[in-house]
Amino acid sequence: MAVTVSNLAGRKNLWPWLLLAPLALYLALFFLVPLGQVAMMSVTEPRVGLDNYEKVLTGTLYRRVFINTFFTAALVTVCCLLVGYPLAYLMNHTTERRAMAILLLITMSFWTSFLVRTYAWMVLLGNNGPVIWLLATIGFADPPGILFTRFSSTLAMVHILAPYMIMNIYSVMKKIDPALIRSAESMGAYGTSLFRHVYLPLTAPGIANGSVLVFVICLGFYVTPVLLGSPTEQMAAGLIGHQIEQFLAFGLGSAMAIVLLIVTLIVLWIYSRRFGLDRLYG
Repeated sequence: MAVTVSNLAGRKNLWPWLLLAPLALYLALFFLVPLGQVAMMSVTEPRVGLDNYEKVLTGTLYRRVFINTFFTAALVTVCCLLVGYPLAYLMNHTTERRAMAILLLITMSFWTSFLVRTYAWMVLLGNNGPVIWLLATIGFADPPGILFTRFSSTLAMVHILAPYMIMNIYSVMKKIDPALIRSAESMGAYGTSLFRHVYLPLTAPGIANGSVLVFVICLGFYVTPVLLGSPTEQMAAGLIGHQIEQFLAFGLGSAMAIVLLIVTLIVLWIYSRRFGLDRLYG
């Protein structure tokens, strides 16, 4: 009888691993193996050594591209926060029907691919698009070129990534106990004082979650910056693609990819130490 109970307990402990086995196999074949090949190429192409990493870490071009990547990711994160926080606040303080309608409009962007949305921005911001026409209509004799600038790529990336920020902040706002707000009001906290000392600290986890998620995703953006951004302000993913597709520099491109991956892991490690990685998705 004891053996039977022991066997049953062993089977119960084995079931979770059996359920995880297909996913683990998939990740090993299509993520870990290619990642290992990229890491191998970074130190073997065109010859064995760390020359590729030396070029990436000391070269002026690569340093400028990485700085521009981090700056753009930070700028997009701040813009998403400035857009997302007020909208999440509105959703949390309006009727349930209006909140669901706003949430539906936000999530509709997930139903359209990055490429389609990027081409839509190319049409809107192009020289013959409605934005330039509107600027000319209101009095600009020679409207400035908006397409293929940092502004156009940043605008499109904010549009694509803002839903991540909004939903993270909104999910945290929904969990705030109204009794805490009423208690603060009973003690004399109103208006900006209530927001600054009570509401904002309570929503800080949502801000942190959304900011890290947007920043990390933006670090690896490829399609939107390449199609909408300025060639003189490339991001890391675009330069990696350029090195591999144009110059067949697989080793150098792989080294850049590994450096970008390490930076991303460092950002996630810092977040995990402060908040816990398990809270990143709410």
